[in-house]
Parts: sequence; C-alpha cells; structure tokens
Amino acid sequence: MARERILVVDDEKLIRWSVRSRLQQEGYAVEEAADGKHAFELLEHSDCDLLVLDYRLPDTTGIDILEKVRAEHPEISVLMMTAYGTVESAVQAMKLGAFDYLTKPVNLDELSVVVQKALETTRLRREVRRLRTEQRETHGKVRLIGTSSAMQEVLDLIDKICVSQATTVLIEGDSGTGKNVVAKAIHYGSPRADRPFVNITCSALTETLLESELFGHERGAFTDAKTQKKGLLEVSEGGTAFLDEIGEMGPAMQAKLLRFLEEKTFKRVGGTRDIRVEVRIVAATNRNLEQAVREGRFREDLYYRLKVIPIHLPSLRDRRDDVPLLVQHFLDEFNAEFRKNTNGVSREAMEHLTAYDWPGNIRELRNVLERIMILEDKEQIGLEDLPSEIVGNAPQTGENATVGRTRSDVVLPLGTLTLEDLERGAIEQALERTSRNQVKAAKLLGISRDTLRYRMKKFGLLDRSDD
Repeated sequence: MARERILVVDDEKLIRWSVRSRLQQEGYAVEEAADGKHAFELLEHSDCDLLVLDYRLPDTTGIDILEKVRAEHPEISVLMMTAYGTVESAVQAMKLGAFDYLTKPVNLDELSVVVQKALETTRLRREVRRLRTEQRETHGKVRLIGTSSAMQEVLDLIDKICVSQATTVLIEGDSGTGKNVVAKAIHYGSPRADRPFVNITCSALTETLLESELFGHERGAFTDAKTQKKGLLEVSEGGTAFLDEIGEMGPAMQAKLLRFLEEKTFKRVGGTRDIRVEVRIVAATNRNLEQAVREGRFREDLYYRLKVIPIHLPSLRDRRDDVPLLVQHFLDEFNAEFRKNTNGVSREAMEHLTAYDWPGNIRELRNVLERIMILEDKEQIGLEDLPSEIVGNAPQTGENATVGRTRSDVVLPLGTLTLEDLERGAIEQALERTSRNQVKAAKLLGISRDTLRYRMKKFGLLDRSDD
C-alpha cells in the first residue's frame, strides 16, 4: 500500500526537520518547502494528501496558500501552524477550510494525532468525489442512448436545463421510455449533482402518506408519529426531487404542491411553522395531463406551473433507428453482468427487433434481451432466440389477400411476397403519392421521418435529391 504523502511548508529549517522526522517515524512520505513558490511547484507535480502549513512565509501568507489549495485541490486537508497565533487568524483559517490550527512550538504528540484525523478526512473527501464521479457516469446523459433526431432534441434540451436556473421540469412519455433516466441525467449533469436526488412515486402511496413523505410530520401529528420526521422536499434541499407519476396525485395534494411551487415554503403535517427550501422539482407522467385538465382530474394552474420546461420522450417505435444502438448497449451491459461473450445480433433478428412496435418501449427491449442472455450462451443472437410476439409479425399470404395500414389507404396485393417486398412497395407508393416529400410520406405511413429514411436507405430508395 502506498504511503500517504505530507507536504510541510515552513521557512524555519529546524521546524521542518523536526516535523518531518516525526512524521516519517509514523510511516508517512514527507516533502518540504521553505516558501509558497516551492510549495506550489511540489503540489503541481506530485500527489499530496495533507498540507502542514506555516501562517507566515517569506513570499506570501499561509492564508493565501490555503485559499488557493482549497480552490484547486479541495480534497487535500490543510493543517495550519504558527507562532503568531491569535483568535482572529485561527477563525479566519477555519472559515477558509483549514482542518485544524496549531501554535508553535508544536507539540509533536498532538501533531501526530491531528495528522491522523486530517488524513482520514482526505480519504473521505476522495471517496465522496469518486462516488459522485461514478454517479455522474452511471446516471448522467451518457445513459441516454440515441442518435435519432427525436433523441437529439431531448439531449439538447437536457443540456440547456442542466445549466439553467429552472426549478420545475415536466417529463412526458409512455411507460418505459426512460423518464427516470432523464430525471437523473438532469440532476447529475447540473451543479446540483453534489446535493441529494430523491425519488417518490406518487401512485404508490395514499394521499395522506404522500403528504407525510413529501412534507414530513411533527411528533404527534397522527397516531404513529412518535418522532419528528423531515420530508423528502426538506431532505433534497439544494438538489432535485423527482415526482414520478404526478398524474396520479389526488386533488388535495395537488393544491398543496402548487402552494409549495409558488411560495417555496411548506408546513410539516401537524406543524405551524413555514419551512423554506430551494429544490428543483422534476415531475413525470405517462398520462395526457392536458386531457386530464379538460376532464377536471388535474388542476390547470398546477399543470402550467409544472410545465415551465416540458420534455416529451418519444416512444421507441418513433425512433427505430436507435434500436441497434440500444441493443448493443444492453448486450454490453449483460455481457459484463452475466460474464458472457455475446458479440451481436444476426441481420434477420435485428430487422425484426427494429420493425417491432415495442409497446413497452425501452424497458421491454431491455427485458427481452436480458431474458435471452440469461437463457442462451452463444456468440450471436439469432431469429430463433426472439420471443414469438416479435418474430410472429410475418405477413399473411394468400392469392387474394390484401393489407392496409391504419393511418394510410395504401393497399398492396399479396401473393408470394415477402415482408420486405411489402415494405418496399408501401414506401415507394407513399413517396410517389407525396412527390417524395419525406415528412408527408412518413405521416401517410404512420411512422417517423427517421424511420422512413432508415427504410429508404435499406431498400436503396435514397438519392441525392433526398438529402
């Protein structure tokens, strides 16, 4: 195990020698600097876990070095020492982030104890930094897979939200489209990342319990309230509160949430004191809230208060071009988790995966691949590995059979045509009827423009005039 490194900065050679000798006896690697310039050179080119710093130096002050170290190396603990100890200088050093403050002549036994505690603080700070970095990588925007225009719009919007002061965001989309992932990407991509992210599903609790969870309660507020409890809004101070399935929230809670959004204050259940918190509210729903407002099931004022910045997540059927990317992402994930070496999907299997409508969206795709990876142990996933509901979309055949689309009156005769023949024919007819207007052709076929272009490229129907 590498020895922890300590930098001693003092203009008195005897002090440096005595401190260094004692710390080396304790097993630490120790370096010395007689002034601020040399100290910064050492900090720049070598790792340091603790800085033992004199208050007065020939070219600067310990306070100036302390400020710079806290700004550039915030995880390093700093121990101040001086023969000019005063209450004012001690208070100033502690306010700027010094771990402790010792006066000369330094008691070496006391120094040894304080150094151990300071190094423990350094270790904890670095562990926190590692965990936060891991959280950003795990929950940040990198988790949002997709290059389709629909997803690029979402990613661009997330970037703008992360750097904004917006305190309310509404995420709308079908179940399984990744609303939870987007909420975490917004939090961990913002300056709030170092503060809490709390998640509550509004449909999972009764209205009374939901109020207690959000706002907390005072002791004796109800039968089981034996102690005071902080609510999730209070716990998430400075961070993000994610309210999932906001469309399921009852009328009374809607009114209380609206009051909080407008005034930034709330009362605990059974309390009389207003509590003020600063928190970003990210709400999510798979319901049509606009329709719920028209039907009187959701407050109009709350709807528009939440919808300051709306994000609509497209269904997977509207971003089929992203299916291969998502498939590879999940294969990589499950290869690592299950210690397997599946390197891809056959062309036929990928065509079926891309053509399937995925009513359960990304969640369904992930579950399908997880099930295959658990049950099979092969280098490539084939058509035979896919569930029947995905493979069973083959067209019916018959001498007089016809096929029609829900959003189009395109009708094609069926004989011994393959599914690809039908797809190509439908696309050619739609392009012909719309004078190759891709937006109109996609609408006629009931698919997105990205999906249409994917199919046109697949069948060699793209030409220069289409770019």
